[in-house]
Amino acid sequence: MSTAVAPQPAAPVPPVGDDQVVARTRLAERVRTWYVLPLGLTILGLIALVVFGLRADATETTFVIAQKGSLNPGGIIPQSLALPTGPTAIALSVLCLLIAGVLWWTQATQRALGRGLRVTLLIVFGLAWVLAFITWAAGGYTSNLGTLLRTTLALAVPLAFGALSGVLSERAGVVNIAIEGQLLFGAFGAALVSSLVGGAFGVWAGLIAAPIAALVIGVLLALFAVGYQVQQIIVGVVLNVFAVGLTSFFFGTVMKADPSRFNSPSALPVWRIPVLADIPLIGPPLFQQNVLVYLMWIIVIVLTVMLFRTRWGLRVRAVGEHPRAADTVGIKVNRTRWINVLLGSAVAGIGGATLTIGTNVAFGENMSAGKGYIALAAMILGRYHPMGALAAALMFAFADSLQLQLGQMGPGGVGIPSEFLLMLPYIVTLFAVAGVVGRVRVPAADGVPYVKE
Repeated sequence: MSTAVAPQPAAPVPPVGDDQVVARTRLAERVRTWYVLPLGLTILGLIALVVFGLRADATETTFVIAQKGSLNPGGIIPQSLALPTGPTAIALSVLCLLIAGVLWWTQATQRALGRGLRVTLLIVFGLAWVLAFITWAAGGYTSNLGTLLRTTLALAVPLAFGALSGVLSERAGVVNIAIEGQLLFGAFGAALVSSLVGGAFGVWAGLIAAPIAALVIGVLLALFAVGYQVQQIIVGVVLNVFAVGLTSFFFGTVMKADPSRFNSPSALPVWRIPVLADIPLIGPPLFQQNVLVYLMWIIVIVLTVMLFRTRWGLRVRAVGEHPRAADTVGIKVNRTRWINVLLGSAVAGIGGATLTIGTNVAFGENMSAGKGYIALAAMILGRYHPMGALAAALMFAFADSLQLQLGQMGPGGVGIPSEFLLMLPYIVTLFAVAGVVGRVRVPAADGVPYVKE
């Protein structure tokens, strides 16, 4: 005989008091703009497919990869590679569309995609799209990839130094619009001192003079922005105009009067690292350069470690994020800002030296030509990080190097107007910044003067 079991009463739910913490459960929601990135990549992929692939002429594009005498045992890497223009561009375009499809699927289904994998896919997309463009634009011509990379690195040096100057200043809370003037003063100081000193030591004297000359702009920026709490963007713009006017005055009155004495700078010697410089394609661009290129790598690494792995870097970032809290723990806010602005100006001055003694070019009026503003964009695109700033500077320099190479492939290559080629670096800058500037988190106290109470 079965025995009925009486149901047990449910445990009473304790009432929620006023001081009891209630956990809130939030359902995962899809971001409203989830489709923007995959849609943009899809449009770019379709442009590459239709314009670069399907509408390409029946020609071949030759890529020079390895030079004679390179470290290439057994000729594993061919010296040149001839590819059919249309089919190659189509294959690269299909790869771009496949990557866009993967991002459509992961974004639509809210599947987690590791940050590393996501970045890798975007890098592969960018490389494939650029190669498709080069294949189409250089159809019927020869593209030397080694020269393209070497020119890219040379053009990236002033942009990278300028972007690093901005990182140092703005991490401490000072907006540095005056990078253009700092680059110009650095170029002017390097050319003038190198010409006056002359001889074997002249170029090194110019390299030392470049950051010192740029400190003039740094002192004025710190004086007005930190000392007198003047609106920092206005101060930066005024200092850029001041730099252009002052250097143009001395160029027109002093350098033009006796260019052999005042404007004949020496060139920095090229240092070649044995064996490494013989690596095909990447060897000469990376390991056969002047001291400024090697110095750029060193400064990027040192700043990354100093800003994010040392007590000094923690204090700088605290000043840029919450200066009043930093002041309460004993950090001298305005002194830290002064130091960082001056350090940033010196770094930008070294970048300015690239324009004269780094390339064996005499100083010219307004020779910075907007590079300071592109460096500012590289800093923003790099999310105020030295590594990111360097990567963005390399991207902008690659666009500039590409337009130089395409401009030498006959009258417009495949019919690209020369005016469009000249606009290419600035178009890339505009689209790159417009695509990320709204999602970059600026240091909280950037541009906000600090008055101690």
